[in-house]
Amino acid sequence: MASLLRVSANGFRSEKLPLLSRGKRRQGIAAKKAAFRWVPVAMSLSMSTTAIQHNQKATSLDLAIPIMVNSCTGKMGKAVIKAADSAGLHIVPVSFGAEKESGQTIELCGKEILVHGPSEKESVLASVFHEYPNLIVVDYTVPATVNDNAELYSKVGVPFVMGTTGGDRDRLYKTVEDSNGYAVISPQMGKQVVAFLAAMEIMAEQFPGAFSGYSLQVTESHQASKLDTSGTAKAVISCFQKLGVSFGMDQIQMIRDPKQQIEMVGVPEEHLAGHAFHLYHLTSPDKTVSFEFQHNVCGRSIYAEGTVDAVLFLSKKVQSSANKRIYNMIDVLREGNMR
Repeated sequence: MASLLRVSANGFRSEKLPLLSRGKRRQGIAAKKAAFRWVPVAMSLSMSTTAIQHNQKATSLDLAIPIMVNSCTGKMGKAVIKAADSAGLHIVPVSFGAEKESGQTIELCGKEILVHGPSEKESVLASVFHEYPNLIVVDYTVPATVNDNAELYSKVGVPFVMGTTGGDRDRLYKTVEDSNGYAVISPQMGKQVVAFLAAMEIMAEQFPGAFSGYSLQVTESHQASKLDTSGTAKAVISCFQKLGVSFGMDQIQMIRDPKQQIEMVGVPEEHLAGHAFHLYHLTSPDKTVSFEFQHNVCGRSIYAEGTVDAVLFLSKKVQSSANKRIYNMIDVLREGNMR
């Protein structure tokens, strides 16, 4: 698993990046080194999520936090349960799933988790919340159930972390506001990726038009099951637009073909079923200067670990009766290390 941000400017040629394999770099992207030997502009920032170590067990206070992960049969649900168990949280042996999954028992981290269908949700959640009054729910279900689930959590009064994308986001926020409940809502749970997005937003706000005239190429590769365009890519592009770059969302190059992902993008074969590789390449009008921003994620650990931090953060806010009720991952980042 790795997340990499690299920025390069001519005068110092950066090493070849894994997104485009050797011999298959797009023509005209890399500027000529000789033309700008005198320009002392080069910056390289690398970030490996494996280098960010997490404590294996939470504090004694955190150990009391019960967590209910909905859609425990899904890949993200399983990843969150593993991360939560590693952090020492208490995994509640109950989860919500599709009707066809109702009654199934899933064994994860030595625990047997019973899956309940849609018709049982309200009564089951109320019962679980009564048994575990410090409960935090984590939602990694499907876009179609985002709003209904949020309304249920809010009705019962359970604080929740919404990692599921899609749904009516305005309605989602209004639901939580009207209920005066607590929630962390974020379509991107990877803290390091969120930090990169925050940095981009700061740059766009403070230096509008800095890249006026530059052309932009965007490539994003995800597992074949992801049919929509990356929301993270759209957020980054909106920052570039504020920086003066003319680029439409329909110009994003989506790569979902496994063969292309291996040969052109450089995705490890073992991570074809779960990855997020993004490349943003800027070129000056005269083709003499180029910048590249790249972040690659293999697997789901970065999102699962961020979700656990969001749970710890939200539990702290609930216990302290914080005035603010709705948070995002920027808030979690600002709080600092939760473990």
